[in-house]
Amino acid sequence: MAKDLSPKNILVTGGCGFIGSNFVHYVVKNHPETHVTVLDALTYAGNIENIAGLPEDRVEFVHGNICDADLLDKIVPGHDAIVHYAAESHNDNSIADPEPFLRTNVEGTYRLLEAARKYDVRYHHISTDEVYGDLALDDPARFTEETPYHPSSPYSSTKAASDLLVRAWVRTFGVQATISNCSNNYGPYQHVEKFIPRQITNILTGVRPKLYGDGLNVRDWIHTDDHSSAVWTILTRGRIGETYLIGADGERNNLTVLRDILEMMGKDPDDFDWVKDRPGHDRRYAIDSTKLRTELGWTPEHTDFREGLEHTIRWYEENRAWWEPVKAKTEARYKAQGQ
Repeated sequence: MAKDLSPKNILVTGGCGFIGSNFVHYVVKNHPETHVTVLDALTYAGNIENIAGLPEDRVEFVHGNICDADLLDKIVPGHDAIVHYAAESHNDNSIADPEPFLRTNVEGTYRLLEAARKYDVRYHHISTDEVYGDLALDDPARFTEETPYHPSSPYSSTKAASDLLVRAWVRTFGVQATISNCSNNYGPYQHVEKFIPRQITNILTGVRPKLYGDGLNVRDWIHTDDHSSAVWTILTRGRIGETYLIGADGERNNLTVLRDILEMMGKDPDDFDWVKDRPGHDRRYAIDSTKLRTELGWTPEHTDFREGLEHTIRWYEENRAWWEPVKAKTEARYKAQGQ
């Protein structure tokens, strides 16, 4: 068992993205003794506005790419932990063009691991439950840390590759690293290309939402605040070399989620269009987070999904200036992909 870590200076890669920026907000709010350096390339999915207003003496922003080894040599020393969120993460985009996923998710992780090794910095790796493939709808099983990897998209295969790099660097080079694989996040600051914000913003702009296939694909939803608290728990108390699955028992199929959104926004629950399913669309994800809960004592706070969804809808209603500039471009990209 590693001794508990009390990080004073952490480097958060991808800290202007959806999940990464929520983690930065979480640290600033809950751990006043910790300074955060955000490293972000500000691709289309990263938005500096996501960390706007945070105290400058607590949060420093560095614009750069995780594949830039010279930059990492400049900024990694002096930090006692790296929390690696930066990733290309959208399945549809990975099918249209896999190359950026290989560069960011595989090469970028390699560069960070080498920096962590060189400067003896604690490293936590954010991954996804999609590395395990999918489960049948009628299968009572859930993913555990022992589930074999079986990725099905370019996105999930590059995340699986990055996880295996982390394990190899722990075993071969003694890097002080942990991994977490999390289920689908929802909450504020999520890009409008993703399922829940796309549906919400379509309704807000007078566009009928679209649903892939039969809509019965199941996702295990977790509020991003719960993901953040779990990552902090693993970073500070997790056993080196271990993997922890993060989930909040939030299984729901896409059809149910969409109908909930429509109903909450005053629309007919059937006021949407069915569209052709995407290639290799995983049927069901489900996380068993027993290890995280029993070994490290973590529990989720946002266990009422509908309540969390209502708060998320309200955030998008109140922050149109945040998402409206990218909405049209996102929908144009979907249209070009036939979706």
